[in-house]
Amino acid sequence: MTRCDVWLGAALAACLACPPALAQQPAPGVLGGDLGGLARLSRAKTRSISPENFTGEKGKAGMATTGTGERAARDLGQGWKVSPSVRIKAGETFTLGEIAGPGSIQHIWMTPTGNWRYSILRMYWDGEAQPSVEVPVGDFFATGWGAFAPLSSLAVCVNPGSAFNSYWEMPFRKSAKLTMTNIDAADMTLYYQIDYALADVPADAAYFHAQFRRVNPLPYKGVYTILDGVKGWGHYVGTYLAWGVNNSGWWGEGEIKFYLDGDTTFPTICGTGTEDYFCGSYNFENKETKQYQVFTTPYAGLSQVIKPDGLYASQQRFGMYRWHLRDPIRFESDLRVTIQALGWRGDGRYLPLQDDIASVAYWYQTEPHAPFPALPERDQLEVR
Repeated sequence: MTRCDVWLGAALAACLACPPALAQQPAPGVLGGDLGGLARLSRAKTRSISPENFTGEKGKAGMATTGTGERAARDLGQGWKVSPSVRIKAGETFTLGEIAGPGSIQHIWMTPTGNWRYSILRMYWDGEAQPSVEVPVGDFFATGWGAFAPLSSLAVCVNPGSAFNSYWEMPFRKSAKLTMTNIDAADMTLYYQIDYALADVPADAAYFHAQFRRVNPLPYKGVYTILDGVKGWGHYVGTYLAWGVNNSGWWGEGEIKFYLDGDTTFPTICGTGTEDYFCGSYNFENKETKQYQVFTTPYAGLSQVIKPDGLYASQQRFGMYRWHLRDPIRFESDLRVTIQALGWRGDGRYLPLQDDIASVAYWYQTEPHAPFPALPERDQLEVR
């Protein structure tokens, strides 16, 4: 059986059993699952959508005569950065791109102004009515608190000054549509680029999904649900948590649990603690400085720690990611993911916490997918 490079390129490099005829073919525009495959030739057609080429058509980029840069380019004219960005009015939904397939999105770069919780990114595959991705833009790129924090990983990178990058592979067979909805009271400016390849999609390629949730505060003795209601065949590939602590002391004793394929009371997979799941240990503490140690790695990290400032910013806040790229969690019929919020009481007992927790779950599955829960209203999304 030939080794099959999984969809995400470097991301989903775990081996899947697949027919030799499929295994011998590179995924659309992907020249192998790691650097060792870069020399392999492909007939995929590379294309890119941006404000300088809204359709991604071959030979049609940089032709704008109007746009957000036209005043700066007034002495230079066409071809001189006339349309580098778009302005999305308050309450408006802007279509970032529509692509006729088959093909695969390979990279998305964007830098949005405004409130990142109030800019909602959605993605639709093959003409579906309900999105497969529905996430505030900051949270989608593992930056949920509205403040920049550098992040270097295989699936997501956040670079200076507010450059959001996604490398999740996003295949589609008929079409792809990406939109941004500005639910803020003010207009926003968005710079963006969607890089994709047009090529046949292997029969065993599933569709990318991402879902946002938030509970603030978590009810006492409540368990936070990261994902529920998933029906179909697929694999879970990532978790981002924006965790705001509403109590003093350590907050990360809770266990993450994955309920697979009919699990009810007890899960198939149970972690040993929050920091353990995110590939840290012992409170993420630097033993020399006695402070939280921020870290980012290809697969997991504590990418953001926001400390109280002694005045109005009174709570500690954390951003954490865990990409299951070498260890996707596979399910055949259904999936539910939860995490506990636990601290310590003074007498050595666990303390169920009532924290502010927001999450993004990332997974691949066959379509159709179950409808997502309604996105929280703007006031429930706000970070304060």
